Amino acid sequence: MKNEPAVFIVDDNQEVREALQLLMESVGLKVQSFSSAPEFLDQFDSSLPGCLVLDVRMPGMSGLDLQAKLAEEPLHPPVIIITGHGDVPMAVKAVQNGALDFIEKPFNDQALLDSVHRALEQDSQQRGEATILADLRARYDRLTPREREVLERVVAGKRNKVIASEMHVSQSTVEAHRAKVMEKMEANTLSDLMRMTISLEDY
Repeated sequence: MKNEPAVFIVDDNQEVREALQLLMESVGLKVQSFSSAPEFLDQFDSSLPGCLVLDVRMPGMSGLDLQAKLAEEPLHPPVIIITGHGDVPMAVKAVQNGALDFIEKPFNDQALLDSVHRALEQDSQQRGEATILADLRARYDRLTPREREVLERVVAGKRNKVIASEMHVSQSTVEAHRAKVMEKMEANTLSDLMRMTISLEDY
């Protein structure tokens, strides 16, 4: 199923990949494994839910390089770094750059599974928020240029009379535009409308 979350494993060591895959599948998780960062990127689809279990040190494109590349995407799976003892400073840098966690080799099975479940929960939450924002953006895109002008002034706290004067239209025209804005944005109150506008500014 496309919408079933998966654990994406990227590690150049086949034995590690197989061990990780067996561990994830033992608790019923769907797994896709890759031997390199470019191999993962070749099939990367931001619409697929899941999390990424990533070796920090790999030939060619490193785990940090892959993490930086994914950070350019508007939506990407949370990253868990797998690291050897000597790679801890790199792993700390990865966490500072947004990775959810780092797990040292040899890893504790339960600690890794706990981290993976946290990552999947985070991904689900992020995708829910992204869906809400996309819907909000679609509502805003339905507004006419005039309605957007009214919206901007309304959320700035301006009264209808002031807006009418600034836009050189009648107050009744402003009221009509304002009603349309509320309808199209599906806002029940002015505070709803203001929260929506703030969310769109952060989008």
